[in-house]
Amino acid sequence: MNLPAPEAFAVTLRNLERRFGDFVAVNRISLDVRQGEIFGFLGPNGAGKSTTIRMLCGLLEPTSGQGTVAGHDILTQREEIKRAIGYMSQKFSLYDDLTVEENIDFFSGIYSVPQARKEDRKAWVLDMAHLEEHRRTRTGLLPGGWKQRLSLGCALLHEPRVLFLDEPTSGVDPLSRRSFWDLIYQMASRGVTVFVTTHYMEEAEYCDRLALIYRGELVALGTPGEMKDTLMADQVLCVACDRSHEALGVAASLEGVRDAALFGRDIHLMTEDADALAPRLRRALSESGFQVGAVERITPSLEDVFVSLIEARDRAEGAQKEFKA
Repeated sequence: MNLPAPEAFAVTLRNLERRFGDFVAVNRISLDVRQGEIFGFLGPNGAGKSTTIRMLCGLLEPTSGQGTVAGHDILTQREEIKRAIGYMSQKFSLYDDLTVEENIDFFSGIYSVPQARKEDRKAWVLDMAHLEEHRRTRTGLLPGGWKQRLSLGCALLHEPRVLFLDEPTSGVDPLSRRSFWDLIYQMASRGVTVFVTTHYMEEAEYCDRLALIYRGELVALGTPGEMKDTLMADQVLCVACDRSHEALGVAASLEGVRDAALFGRDIHLMTEDADALAPRLRRALSESGFQVGAVERITPSLEDVFVSLIEARDRAEGAQKEFKA
């Protein structure tokens, strides 16, 4: 792909805010995304992810704040932004009644791909998606992973500088997810900036940097390693025992446990002092009739980090409300 000369930042936001009446959906977010970076935007449902992306894509006007996407102002150059970006949603945005080739032709027209470039770009999509032999197959008959690759190719037909992916791997099998991320790495290596939302924590590990948004606010920003090494206030205690679903309630009720959750067959506990909690936890579970295996402090996962940060934010808000009361 022949991309324009890279700039220092593909996306910049300064105090970006969006209100719907009295409700603050996005609360003064500031961040920068470098050209060619894979940037993960994470948060629970209703956190403000989609509202932020709609503002970045020129689909929604901010209430206040400033920002740029691909060098264009999100307040005054929204049409220019739409031409400079690619967008792919979890529903793939394809027409099932059209063939693979017809979908590519349709999106070439939507994205105003020059006539002289259309055949080259179509050939690139078919090759990238490994769909050359299926170019005349009706899209609705394709497996989910193939549709996913075709949708990505259609979003890249006009060679955008910034690609927005909204839950792009939702509903596809793990092998297809891994293959899709290989394609994302290829795009980033060619200078395309990838701004992706996902609820798969293992996918967050694939990103160069991450932003966690919660209740409209930016809670954390950094690399996956930084988040696990420096942003985790609590320690994590991993417990292996039988009937872990039942044991979870006993573990969560112990003094010093800030949060408890199931991770597979194990229980992860957030606490200030894992070494002090471990013997009390083992004793409490044994006295309740559970067979206890290993009880050990572990390196937190990204999911542990996010749970800890969100719990800390909720505790701080609760303490502030009590103080005001």
